[in-house]
Amino acid sequence: MLLKNINKLKENMARIVIGKGEVTELMLVGLLADGHILIEDVPGVGKTLMAKTLAALLNCQFKRIQFTPDLTPTDITGFFIYDRRTNDFIFRSGPVLTNILLADEINRTVPRTQSSLLEAMEERQITVDGQTFSLPKPFLVLATQNPIEQEGTFLLPEAQLDRFLIKISIGYPTAGEEEEILLTHGKENPLVNLEPVLTTEEILTWQDMARQVEVHPSIQEYIVALVRATRSHQRVTLGASPRASLALFKASRALALLRGRQYVIPDDVKYLAEPVLTHRIILKREDHLRGFNAKEIIAEVLNTVAAPVKEGEI
Repeated sequence: MLLKNINKLKENMARIVIGKGEVTELMLVGLLADGHILIEDVPGVGKTLMAKTLAALLNCQFKRIQFTPDLTPTDITGFFIYDRRTNDFIFRSGPVLTNILLADEINRTVPRTQSSLLEAMEERQITVDGQTFSLPKPFLVLATQNPIEQEGTFLLPEAQLDRFLIKISIGYPTAGEEEEILLTHGKENPLVNLEPVLTTEEILTWQDMARQVEVHPSIQEYIVALVRATRSHQRVTLGASPRASLALFKASRALALLRGRQYVIPDDVKYLAEPVLTHRIILKREDHLRGFNAKEIIAEVLNTVAAPVKEGEI
């Protein structure tokens, strides 16, 4: 039943997001692992469309924030306002109190406002004027950003980047896929007739099932070794944190479940190493200027750290 529902979700996303099966799978990994997703790519490749498509297919409360330079923290979290009728302060909740939050072009607002999401993303709660409010379950932040345009943008704080389970790049479509986009998206808004296929209860059930997926001790050691190797790499000034180890652990369990297994294999970890780790490491300035990038570092780490070889151990 689980795989049937997963395939139904994939099929519906494929109708809107043409030719991006791997990207769709990574989006579902984030959903099942109860983690947040950062979609980073050039303008026009469908970042916002992909986030809105996933939200539309989930029968959850969905809100969108268009991040702009004048956005303030209270625009996200909410604020207290004095009510003369009751002679008391009442709380006006912000858009963050939802199930699916689309933070569109998150790097277009100042770091102070970006950081207002830190508590929500990590602890699933917000604190306003000393009062704490729990967020509904599930809670997922889908953020988009453009890595090319620099004017009017601000770098995400490292602490916030570290709270995204996965960073996804969509990439340009092939010629055939682009022609299909013209035929399907050129007539009407592709989201108009999209119906939800999953309920909140089903999502929470999936997430619980992902937590039950077995991870052999040898796989756990492999995950830790990969993350620690980023810290000692000669071209890296800041390696992945222990939160990255936990993220790779959670994501690997979710991917195994998506692929119909109740156990994680080394290939799950290898497949997810790049989208889980690249946004969590900082290269040394001189190596960055020489043209090295985080993807190359992760590839080197994967080639250096030995993976468990006997499937019977898993």
